[in-house]
Amino acid sequence: MKTRTKSKKVNKAWLNDHVNDPWVKLAQKEGYRARAAYKLKEIDETLGLVKPGFTVVDLGSAPGAWSQYLRRKLAPGGAAPGALQGRIIGLDILPMEPIEGVLFLQGDFREPEVVVRLEEAMAGQKADLVVSDMAPNLSGIESADAARIAHLVELAVDFAVRHMKPEGALVVKLFHGSGYSQLVKHFKETFRVVKPLKPKASRDKSSETFLVGIGLKTGAAPR
Repeated sequence: MKTRTKSKKVNKAWLNDHVNDPWVKLAQKEGYRARAAYKLKEIDETLGLVKPGFTVVDLGSAPGAWSQYLRRKLAPGGAAPGALQGRIIGLDILPMEPIEGVLFLQGDFREPEVVVRLEEAMAGQKADLVVSDMAPNLSGIESADAARIAHLVELAVDFAVRHMKPEGALVVKLFHGSGYSQLVKHFKETFRVVKPLKPKASRDKSSETFLVGIGLKTGAAPR
């Protein structure tokens, strides 16, 4: 019973923080499905990653906040419906409510056949930008969780090496802790410019951070 009571207290505290979170309120006001939109927005505004005409792949796209932000950046009328100046392909293991102009595929990015479906959807085009908000279900066992996180990041890097333009950029979510320095090293071996960022919309107490790789190094090869 004690465990259940503690769990209820934690859930109540999280809910209270969530409801009073200024980023959550702003997302509701501006029509975003999640506060995560502002993480990508700050990363983009800092580094100028999203430009009209781009082909963007959004990995771990559900519930769709990043795709919404991308949609607004690539639409001539901003948030208004209409033709996109570019292309957005979203992928997630979870379902995602449709977003006009976004091609969504449901599947597990760790499965080779799902990656093949994504490649087919790209129809031979190379991506200008790949963004990944993917995160595994965490077990609380640090070594196991670090391995799961690293695996998803490495898959995203491999995908970028294979399917991104040489001058393109990759944004991934990762967490400080075991394995972090190895992932940064992998990025530095693969990309000409590497930028770690902690957007303001990331919760202070979270170890979540983002790593951006810009421009593939000559000879960069998938693992």
